[in-house]
This record gives sequence, structure tokens and C-alpha cells, in this order.
Amino acid sequence: MAWLEQMRILRAALPTYAARGNIYFEYVLPRLGRRIDAVLVVDQVVFVLEFKAGEIEFKAAALDQVWDYALDLKNFHETSHDKVIVPILIATRSDWTETILPPADADSVLRPVRASVQGLPGILKLALHQLPGKPIFAKAWEQGRYSPTPTIVEAAKALYGGHSVSDISRNDAGATNLSITSSYLSEVIADARSSKKKVVCLLTGVPGAGKTLVGLDIAAKHIDKLDDLHSVFLSGNGPLVAILREALVRDKVDRERIAGRKLTKSHARRSVEVFIQNVHHFRDECLQDTAQPPTEHVAIFDEAQRAWDREQTTRFMARKSNHSQFNMSEPVFLLSCMDRHKDWAVVICLIGGGQEINTGEAGISEWINALTNNFHGWRIHMSSRLQDSEYGAGAAVSAAAALPTTKFTDALHLNVSLRSFRAERVSDFVKQLLDIEEAAAAASLEKLLPRFPLVVTRDLDRAREWLRGKARGTERYGLVVSSQAQRLKPHAIDVRAPVEPVNWFLGSKDDVRSSYYLEDVATEFQVQGLELDWVGVVWDADFRFNGCEWDPWSFVGDRWQRIRKSDRRTYLKNAYRVLLTRARQGMVIVVPPGSSRDHTRIPSYYDSTFQYLQRVGIPLI
Repeated sequence: MAWLEQMRILRAALPTYAARGNIYFEYVLPRLGRRIDAVLVVDQVVFVLEFKAGEIEFKAAALDQVWDYALDLKNFHETSHDKVIVPILIATRSDWTETILPPADADSVLRPVRASVQGLPGILKLALHQLPGKPIFAKAWEQGRYSPTPTIVEAAKALYGGHSVSDISRNDAGATNLSITSSYLSEVIADARSSKKKVVCLLTGVPGAGKTLVGLDIAAKHIDKLDDLHSVFLSGNGPLVAILREALVRDKVDRERIAGRKLTKSHARRSVEVFIQNVHHFRDECLQDTAQPPTEHVAIFDEAQRAWDREQTTRFMARKSNHSQFNMSEPVFLLSCMDRHKDWAVVICLIGGGQEINTGEAGISEWINALTNNFHGWRIHMSSRLQDSEYGAGAAVSAAAALPTTKFTDALHLNVSLRSFRAERVSDFVKQLLDIEEAAAAASLEKLLPRFPLVVTRDLDRAREWLRGKARGTERYGLVVSSQAQRLKPHAIDVRAPVEPVNWFLGSKDDVRSSYYLEDVATEFQVQGLELDWVGVVWDADFRFNGCEWDPWSFVGDRWQRIRKSDRRTYLKNAYRVLLTRARQGMVIVVPPGSSRDHTRIPSYYDSTFQYLQRVGIPLI
């Protein structure tokens, strides 16, 4: 009935434009898991139409919805990049219509236009008269590639909903194709099954390159528990697991509701929890029966470099799980669980370089050493980039390379960040910035700035206004800080009051607990593996630039204490690496001015860092 009403409305609005364009109903946007009611291509303009049948008011959520659709086309549809796009919300029972067109942003996407049924023809005429552009050849437009870069939450929903990684990821020549990597892993799994082998695949990638996306794709392909290819996606990242699970539950319930069926959240949660599991729960289940193999033949370990070393695991098991005789690192134990399978098994380790951020995280060398020292029958498929310094596994990789069962391949490295679709090389800039490669960082920044807004300020309120002004539709923005940033309390930022990640990442604009309110802040522990469109990084005196190197500090009691242990210094540097690589579209860095009246916030603690960022070339607002 809704479609019939749309047809009736458009038949009345479009006769003037016969033979001047095309109309597309139910236009699919896999990244968002949604369909546009209608896309109208006429002369030089692309119109995105969203109908709200029976509505009198133009609700904020509906305006954001049609705006999101327009932005998705602009950003990810190849032949829409240079087009004027006009999102229009039609409330079918309203009698009010815009009399002038809202302004367009720099990328030629107009702010949402509100129209009644009677006012729609006038809006179309006004837009076609006022907006510049070359005529669009509709057939060429419709054949343009759709190359999205979804957030991890969007990707999980799309994959769980039946899309493949090729539907929701870029496939241009500028990046290692995620489909190639996913296909390589699928071939390894198929070969292991048919040849009765046990295999470990070590997949690397720069921050935001899509490692987790590839892992979720493999798990989604083999979600049937009755199939011996059954896979499980495992992560020790508690916030990531909680956020993805809740997002999938909500999405599944919504899909069923739209289809006219009722599904409770508790019922939806049961199937979702099989798909994505906390690695520690997987470990505990394997401890209950030390002989029985897990039901899954394929285990995907996200952020494998963060698995615990022997000391941390042994201490935890004795204190929390009453296993006083436990004496293995987490990689050794997890591999031993999969090794219980008599026939075949595949372990896929997703590895981020320079992202160990907590005490006891073993790094990827522990996985490799576990294989070479304890599991000699396993074959190793290894990223060709694992010898890079940022992975800290050179000696272990060299030992594994001498084995005849080790294979190196470029197919297991993702070299381009897809998180920031506006500027792929943000991670390169951040690495250079933190490694104090000043000239290289300045050169990288010069290439970033035209497409990736990056600014610095001393004023937190100004940063908040910048974030609100940049975001459009439901683009998510928020403030992030280091977990050691304990002297931001004068700015109403208290890292000791932990944020609830599910509400912060999934809450709507009217939820005071959400990131949108810019009140609660997330630390590196809550945001690792996740992303926002626009990020504000508030830089405290815990990580200071002293003129020639970074100087890490920890606030204890009533004063700062210099961090001297090399691993803790590395963790803090990596924390800032995580914070500075969360943004998809742009970032503002806030370096507070300090206070001469507060001995814990002396201006000199902050000024040198600010001056370094300015010297590299980050614009001031």
C-alpha cells in the first residue's frame, strides 16, 4: 500500500520531466542495511526521496534518515561523487513545504528538504532551476560502482543479515581487496578440511584496514552449528563484543518487526551470542572438559596481539578461576584447545601492529613461539609484513620462517585504512607523528588536509562546537582521552568514571549517555577496534613532548610520576595511537592551556606538545 501511494504521488509530480531522467525504487544501500524509497535522476540533479505515509510532522529522525541516504550515495557511489544531491522528506499528511532550498555543503549535498505531497512538484522545479551541474546520463550513473567503507557496527549488521564482504567493502585498486583476503582464508579452510590439516593464519593490517571485518565475514559464512565448518568470532575486547552483540540484537528485532513478525530481544540474543563470543568465556568452557574439543573447527581471534602472556594468564587463573596449577600463556592454551580436534582445525589471528595497550599483553610473537615450540604439526600461513618493527615479532618470525610448514603471503596483509574513507593514510601520519618523524608527518598532513579535516585547539568548548558543526545526519561524534589522563577533571572529564560503551556508541542523539552529548568520554580501552565519524582527542600531560622525545607520566596521589618501564611507556604511546586513529571523517585535537595556579597542570606540561602539533602543520581553530 505504501508503494501504491508513492506511485500515485510521483505520477502527479513527474509528467513534466518525461524522457529527462530515470527513477529507481527501493534502492539498496548495503552499508546501511537499508533501502531508499526512491532515487530520482533528472537533468543535473540526483533526488533522494523518503516518504513517511500518514505523517503530519517532519520528525528529526526521519530528516537524519534521508540525509544519511544522500551522504551514503555521495561518499560511496562512484558516479555520485561529483553530483548535486537533494534529499527530500515527504510527510504525506502535511500541508507545509519549504519555500526556499536549504543550503548545500561543500560536497554539494543539500540539507534535507521538507515537502508535502502538493509541494513536491514545486521543490523539484526549484532545485532544477537553481542548482548548477552538468546533465546526468542516467544509464552511466546507475552503473557506477558502490564502494562503501562501513563502520564495524554497520558491517556486522550487514554480514549477519546475509551480505558478503564484497557487498559492503571497497574493491578499488587503491587497497588490498578484502574479498581477496577473505577468499584466501576460505580456501585455506576448505583445504584444511579436505586434507585433514591443522592451520594457523596470521593476518596483519594497519589500523582500520578491515581485519575485524574479514574475521566477521568468515564467521558469518559458517554460522550453522550443524555444519563442521562452523566458525566462531572471538575477541578479548569486552566493549567491542558488547557493542556488536547489542547492535545485532536490535537490528535483528527491527528486521523481524518490519517483516511483520515478533521476536524478543532475549531470543535474538541467544543466536547472536553464538556468532560473537568473548575469548575468555571460550577459554573457560575449554577448561571445564580438558579432553573434549570445542564445537567449532574454525576459531577467529580478533586483536590476537592482545592475548595474555604466561605470567598474566597464570596469575589470573589462580586468582579468579581457582586453577592454581595453570602454567600456560593464553595463545598456548587456546591453540591446545583447537588441537584437540582429531581431524582438522583452523585458527585465524587478526593482528594490529603497535596496539598492545595493557599489562600482560603478549604480542604476536607469543603465538608464533607457541607454534614453533609446542605444535609442530600445524602449518602456518603468515602475513609477509610480520617482520615489520611495529609488530615486535622479528626473532619469532625468523624462527618460523626456517620451518618447511611456513608460508608467507601478501594476501594476509591489509595495507590501507578503510576506516577513514576521506583519507586512507591517516595511520601513516599518526605513526610518523608519534615516531617524531616531523618532516614526514608534515608531508603526510599536507596530503590529508584537503579531504580529512584535522585541527588543533586549546579550547574544549570550541572543539565541541567544531564537532557538532561538522557532523551531518546521524554521523557519530565523541570525545576520547587516554586512560591515564587524570588531570582533565577541571574540564569536567573524569576518566575514573567509566563510560558504558553500549550506550555511548549506540545511543541516539537524545540519549544523554551517548557520545553525541560530548559529556562522557571514552578511553583507548573502550574505543579500540571501533570508530566514530568525527573525533575529539583531549591530550593530557600524561604524554608530553619535551622538545625532542615523548615523555610518558602517570598521575599517582597528588602528583605526576615519570614512567620508566619500557613496556608501560610503549603502552601509553600505543594508547595515543589508538585514540588518534578512530576518526573516519575528521578530528580535532585539544591540548588544554594548563594553569599556573595548579602545580599538576603547569602550562609547560602542555605547551611543548601543542607547539609540536603546530610545527607539524595542524591548523589552529
